[in-house]
Amino acid sequence: MKLLSYFRGEAFQRGVHPPSCKHTADTSIRRLPFAPRLVVPLSQHIGKPSRPTVRVGEEVVRGQPIAAADGWLSVPQHAPATGVVEAIELRPSARGPWTECIVIRVYEASTQEMLWGTPQDIEAFPPQEIVLAVQRTGMVGLGGAAFPSHAKLTVPEGAKVETLVVNGCECEPYLTCDYRVMVEQARDLMVGIRHAMRATGASRAIIGVEDNKPAAAEAMRRALPPQGDIFVEKVPTKYPQGSEKMLITALFGVEVPSGKLPLSLGMVVNNVGTLTALGRLLPAGQGLVERVVTVTGPGVARPGDYHVPLGTPLSFVLDYAGAPAQARQVILGGPMMGQSVASLDVPVTKGVSGVLVFRGEDMASREGRRSYPCIKCGECVESCPMGLNPSMLGMLAAQREYDVMGEQYHLGDCFECGCCTYTCPSNIPLVQQFRVAKQILREKAAA
Repeated sequence: MKLLSYFRGEAFQRGVHPPSCKHTADTSIRRLPFAPRLVVPLSQHIGKPSRPTVRVGEEVVRGQPIAAADGWLSVPQHAPATGVVEAIELRPSARGPWTECIVIRVYEASTQEMLWGTPQDIEAFPPQEIVLAVQRTGMVGLGGAAFPSHAKLTVPEGAKVETLVVNGCECEPYLTCDYRVMVEQARDLMVGIRHAMRATGASRAIIGVEDNKPAAAEAMRRALPPQGDIFVEKVPTKYPQGSEKMLITALFGVEVPSGKLPLSLGMVVNNVGTLTALGRLLPAGQGLVERVVTVTGPGVARPGDYHVPLGTPLSFVLDYAGAPAQARQVILGGPMMGQSVASLDVPVTKGVSGVLVFRGEDMASREGRRSYPCIKCGECVESCPMGLNPSMLGMLAAQREYDVMGEQYHLGDCFECGCCTYTCPSNIPLVQQFRVAKQILREKAAA
């Protein structure tokens, strides 16, 4: 397959150009201190929750495994700080339902150095051993999907991977955590890419980065190894360029078939943050205990990108960053695909890439806005990167014709980017309707 930096001058058809609002891009990553208590959910990933391996009252050190993977599509959890297990109980989650968590009371003056882990010669590992080592780190996709990384790096029998696509687009407004990682930790990224290539059998790796991030592209080019099989390619800036299907179209001029994965084209896609963390954790034999999170928004006095220990309550994050307790709305992730949270007791988990804070005056323009009937303007159709008909899907959702949405109008191809909602002049919450419809269809399929 011929590598193309651009495809007919466009990243992909349709899409939108929301304001970038990346005000934290020029600030180096800082480190957040430990909260007095850390709440580690056993379900921070797609798949089966982890199984606790510690007891209440037991002392743990930073990096120690505290929950084991419960099956193949599961990952372990590690202690994000040194302290004592205070409880194993149900706590609120960002998605709503309460979930089982391990609560750790952190010892005062605990170090943020890793105190657990055995260095390993990962270069000597065969592919399957690399995959198992990835699972032991507890790594999941740090771009937000939280899919177990070892499962994504596992190539099914009979399949062949030629290209590892590394996603460095970060097209969501406000978020800059991936950008700072590319600028500051490019060498760790190259190590992680090399291990992922060996695990999948890929002969080359392509790092796709939007052309509004020249400093990141340059930092990665300076860190490229001499083998000449890892490339940095710029793609046009457009939302949702960070979707793996859109990025593949931009780089290669081909589309992933409907209902298929990039593997059908001989590709595996990983986020830059995920591979950077693996580049650091795999050689050290350590587990994932923190991640870089963008904390920003009009309601934040000290915005920036922070190394945040997993399990840190949002209330502690916002207090440290100077966000008022009466903040009008707090969103986990970006404004296009993120979700609002109802409780600040919710902890930061592996899939949280950003914490956005908006004040009452920032929301004033949306207060009282109501939805109006669809006027058939076609704005949603023109913006949908998957070529769907959001207007028809919305009308079907209103009539609860969920089966028709899935069978005739390809609801499963929607990845909830929010372009339709963003462009709708009638203020119809289309993507929220689609999420409900897909959840109902999943429940029907499970039943």
